[in-house]
Amino acid sequence: MSWTPDDDGQSPWGGGKKRKSSDKNNSYSSYNDYDDYLKKFQDKFKSFFPNKNPASLSLLLAIIIGIWALSGFYRVGTDEQGVITRFGEYVRTSEPGLHYHLPYPIETVTKPKVTRVNRIEVGFRTSQTQFSQNVQVRQVPEEALMLTGDENIVDLNFTVFWVINNAKEFLFNVRNPEITIKSIAESVMREKIGQTPIDPILSEGKSIVEENAKIKLQEVLDYYQSGILITQVQLQKADPPELVIESYRDVQRAKTDEQRLKNEAEAYRNDIIPRARGEAEKLIQEADGYKQQVIAKSKGEAERFISVYNSYKLGKDVTRERIYLETLEKALGNINKIIIDKDASGSVVPYLPLPEIKKKSTQAQTTGNN
Repeated sequence: MSWTPDDDGQSPWGGGKKRKSSDKNNSYSSYNDYDDYLKKFQDKFKSFFPNKNPASLSLLLAIIIGIWALSGFYRVGTDEQGVITRFGEYVRTSEPGLHYHLPYPIETVTKPKVTRVNRIEVGFRTSQTQFSQNVQVRQVPEEALMLTGDENIVDLNFTVFWVINNAKEFLFNVRNPEITIKSIAESVMREKIGQTPIDPILSEGKSIVEENAKIKLQEVLDYYQSGILITQVQLQKADPPELVIESYRDVQRAKTDEQRLKNEAEAYRNDIIPRARGEAEKLIQEADGYKQQVIAKSKGEAERFISVYNSYKLGKDVTRERIYLETLEKALGNINKIIIDKDASGSVVPYLPLPEIKKKSTQAQTTGNN
């Protein structure tokens, strides 16, 4: 119910009844008190100049103006840049050192930290209590979950490091730098993740994603003349969502086993193929050597036969006798022989103990071999 003046004198905050006459007297009393304070201040100010000397007033005015003029000196630190504005309009930028500008409110100076490295966290927030050294991390799923190029979901946390590159552009072209950088960085990262399969993001492709995101983010900030330089984009975490992370790890282990078996098979292949090639080359060389040996031997036999044939043509009887003797020498040279003179035995048939002779011959041959 709305409050009206007729509600039994109640105020909108539930106060007591209004007392019109008393309030009127109080207002007059307040006015009189204010008037008394003003008169006392005027009397005290006049006490400094009892004779109302114009020279004293001029001296006071000169001192005030001098102090006001000296207030225009300012110092810019080594990690700062001074941006001078005149009635809110940019005038110039000053480097570290002692400088002067027209006193306030004509000119003012703003000194942003241009060497300080700032950081913006996307997908998570870190906080540290005053009395504890432990850093607490709070996840922000609405920022962290992103869709990859092969239509998988990845839980991604990353940090953007930036510095002020141009103080003028930073102060006049960007209303809220941190919100601007965070929004652009999240948009750029979603674009790059959407162009990349999940496997490189979770393994060796992180550095490529970081570099591509940094380049694209800098291009957008330069387009808006933000005066901001991105020094690094760093992926802090890149994992599958918690609900499927165990299944993903099983898949990764299976892929690891597959790769291991492939490597073992490749190593066995690299070992067995050169060995087989070596054995084949050895057999080929042995066969070639045997071939050359047989050919040389055959040529030698042929040449010997031709030589014998030529000798045979020169003296057939002599050659025939020589060949006959050589053949007998080869045939009878390695066997036991018993030669009997037919004239010595006469008509008596001699007894030859052939089994004993053969046995002795075998024993002698065995002993000789040993």
